[in-house]
Amino acid sequence: MAIIIKPIVTEKMTAAGEKLNRYGFRVERTANKLQIKKAVEEMYNVQVLDVNTMVVAPKRTQRWTRSGLLRGKTDSYKKAVVTLKEGETIDFYSNI
Repeated sequence: MAIIIKPIVTEKMTAAGEKLNRYGFRVERTANKLQIKKAVEEMYNVQVLDVNTMVVAPKRTQRWTRSGLLRGKTDSYKKAVVTLKEGETIDFYSNI
């Protein structure tokens, strides 16, 4: 079971990475902070100082179609924001 599902690459998280040395990841729902810290350190060869986690609630969606109103919701997921040691960075774009 992989702990880290994918990195979160948005404008807000990119700015936090540049200024505050914090990076976001979408992680497995059952993972705890110690497992997330170990997985990030092994995957990116960096030293993690702090891990903050949150469960992102699903958002309700609806759209009008020919057959009527379709309602649904997005998936709920767990997000981890990791703070790295001063001077260390993660480059998500190096292997593109």
